[in-house]
Amino acid sequence: MKRWFSVLIAVLALSGCGYNDFQRLDEQTKAAWSEVLNQYQRRADLVPNLVATVKGEASFEQETLTRVVEARARATAIQVTPETLNNPEALKKFQAAQGELGSALSRLMVVSERYPTLQANQGFRDLRVQLEGTENRIAIARNRHIQAVQEYNVLRRSFPTNLTAMLFGYEAKPAFAPVDEAAISKPPAVDFQQK
Repeated sequence: MKRWFSVLIAVLALSGCGYNDFQRLDEQTKAAWSEVLNQYQRRADLVPNLVATVKGEASFEQETLTRVVEARARATAIQVTPETLNNPEALKKFQAAQGELGSALSRLMVVSERYPTLQANQGFRDLRVQLEGTENRIAIARNRHIQAVQEYNVLRRSFPTNLTAMLFGYEAKPAFAPVDEAAISKPPAVDFQQK
């Protein structure tokens, strides 16, 4: 009888300790991360078609295309595992590679505006719309991941669930952060003078 009473007390104590919440939120962060990866893969899959279409423009800047191809290669070369979610350095490296690809693609879009025949190409216009939609999806997926990580980390720091976190070794999860925080904290330079 005493043993059953001890088990009942232990079950009741564990029900309020947040263990199940940690499990749920851990799975939620993994699912959100999977969606981020899915959208990054979608973007990477668009790059070869975009590059092939742009190469059709004989006078297009080769250096810009090379940067896009190289950035895609670096971004897709990083092996992402579930452990990446719990490793701030690996997440930062992954983020930097994805940021580099995003910058290279932005540069490609800016440079492409100088080529009217490319702008008139329906295939290029379609790819551009798909790329813009994918960038929006990436932003939404990243935001959902950030929210899931925040909810997990708040649970980890709150009492009494922080005791459960210590007992079971639940570490804080790193979240996405700007790659170059100093650069984005400066206001953009605006020059209204014509050159």
